[in-house]
Amino acid sequence: MSEQPARVLVVEDEAAIADTVLYALRSEGHAAEHCALGRQALERLRQGGIDVVVLDVGLPDVGGFEVCRQLRTFSQVPVIFLTARNDEFDRVLGLELGADDYVGKPFSPRELVARVRARLRRPAQPAAAEPGWVRQGAFAIDREGRRVRYRDAPLDLTRYEYALLAALLQRPGAILSRAQLMERGWDHASDSADRTVDTHVKTLRAKLRAAGAEEDPIRTHRGVGYALDV
Repeated sequence: MSEQPARVLVVEDEAAIADTVLYALRSEGHAAEHCALGRQALERLRQGGIDVVVLDVGLPDVGGFEVCRQLRTFSQVPVIFLTARNDEFDRVLGLELGADDYVGKPFSPRELVARVRARLRRPAQPAAAEPGWVRQGAFAIDREGRRVRYRDAPLDLTRYEYALLAALLQRPGAILSRAQLMERGWDHASDSADRTVDTHVKTLRAKLRAAGAEEDPIRTHRGVGYALDV
């Protein structure tokens, strides 16, 4: 299977600059997306699936510094600021807010792409750096808080969806039967265990797709049960 292209989100309100950056990134094989507004960018980032953000400071609605501050409450995706505000105070402020790099305007598209490539080579700070979170591949789980993230996007799970996913995350790659999943996640066994588990797997798969899963991480083993690829 060929490697998936990196997804880069460009947040820039000046169309000419955005077009230049998008062209440079796509020419290097990246899957580049564009948002012109800070609120639009935050909405997209909450969906997950972005590998690097190129973020302008001077956005017309929510400034880039505020976008970065809010982003760091739910994701550790690398951020590269792209801005005309290139004095030392702004650079320090941006880095303290959680940015990973800072490129001043005017800039070389080739240099920017090189910096994006450099960030992609470094592992992003995992959600596990936060107390309670444990990183497992594309997943991160906080068992005490009963929370799960996929590719840094928080999953809005029901009680039983969480229980099912948490059980699969306890033994990634192992095939668990429907009866085993019921034992781990339900208070009592059900006469319709197969149908109950299958229904929750279906809704869980839909939420993982919405969070950016391009391939289904939950594998069905017919007549046996389910396994999770992390």
